[in-house]
Amino acid sequence: MDTVTQVVEAMDTVLNATAEAAGEQSGFVQRRSKLTGARFVQTLVFGWLKNPQASLEELTQTTAALGVRLSPQGLDQRFGPKAAAALEQVLNAAVTEVIAAQPVAIPLLQRFSSVALLDSSTVVLPDALAQIWSGNGSRTGQGAAALKFQMRLDLCTGALSGPLIQDARCHDRTSPLQKTELPPGSLRIADLGYFSLDVLRDMAQQEVFFLSRLQVQTLVFAQDGRGLDLPKVLRAQASGPIDLEVYIGNNHRLPVRLLAAAVDPGVARERRRKLKLEARRRCQPVSKKRLALAGWTILVTNVPPELLTLEEALVLARASVLSQKCVYKIGRWRPRSGLPFWSR
Repeated sequence: MDTVTQVVEAMDTVLNATAEAAGEQSGFVQRRSKLTGARFVQTLVFGWLKNPQASLEELTQTTAALGVRLSPQGLDQRFGPKAAAALEQVLNAAVTEVIAAQPVAIPLLQRFSSVALLDSSTVVLPDALAQIWSGNGSRTGQGAAALKFQMRLDLCTGALSGPLIQDARCHDRTSPLQKTELPPGSLRIADLGYFSLDVLRDMAQQEVFFLSRLQVQTLVFAQDGRGLDLPKVLRAQASGPIDLEVYIGNNHRLPVRLLAAAVDPGVARERRRKLKLEARRRCQPVSKKRLALAGWTILVTNVPPELLTLEEALVLARASVLSQKCVYKIGRWRPRSGLPFWSR
C-alpha cells in the first residue's frame, strides 16, 4: 500500500468513525443534531488547517461546506469540557495510525534499522486553563497554562509517533517516548532535554545506538579511569576535531565515543551571550566550564567508528536541529482567547 493510500484511509477512519464515536462517548452529542462528533471535528481540522487563526465566523463557513448551517454564536456554545474530551479522544486515536513509506535509499541512514529523532514543542494556553494543563509559569515566561507535544520521527520511513500530550511543566525526560523500545540496530537522536545516563545505558544493553549532545555536568573519564578536565582536553587539541573513547557518568561509567568539533567564533559568542542572558534571568552565575564548552559542538555516541564517522555524526546532529525547527512551528500556534476548550 502506498503512502497516499495509507493517509487517505487513516484520515477517513479518524475524521469519520473515530470522531463520531468520540462525540457520543464524551457526551458532546446528547441528542440528534446535524453537528455530529464527526462534523465538529472536521470543522476544526479543516478550518484551522486552512487558517490557524480562523475566527468563529470562518469556522462556520467550513461547517456550512460540510452541510451544517450554524451561527458563530452557536458554534461558540459548543466549546467546553465535553468538546475538549471528544477532541482528545480523536487525537489519541489519530496518533496510533502509523503512516510510513518505504525506507529511503540514503547510504548513511541505511546503516541503521531506523533513525529516530525525539523532540517536543510547547503551546501556551490561556491562564484560566492552569488547573487543567500546568505550564512553567514565570520560570520560563510561558504562562501558567501550557501543554507539551512529544513526538518521534523516523528519518528512514517518515513514520511519526505522536504527538503525545503532557503538561508543559513536565520535563522531556518524562516523555512517554523516552523509554519506548526501538528495534536493535536503530539509532536514536535526541537533544539535551532527554539526556539520561540510565536511558542511554538501557539502550546500549538493547543493542540500540544513540547520538546525543553531552550534558555539561556529566563527568568524563579516560579509559584508565582518570577524570578528564574536558575544557583542558579540548584546548589541547586546538581547533581540530576530536574522537575519543571515554566513559561518562560517575556511577554508570558508560563507554562512549566523545566527538567534538570547534564552532565558528561568531557562533561561540552568540552561545555565550545566550548563556549569560539566561543566567541573569534566573539570577544564577554561569560556570567557566559551561562558557568554555560553548565554543564546541560535543556529542557522545555508542556507534562504532566504522559505522559512523565524526563528520557523519555532525551531519545527523544538524538533521536533528532542522527537525527541532519544524516541531517548534507547532509551538508557535496560539489558541484564540475566546476558545478555551482544552481540557482533559
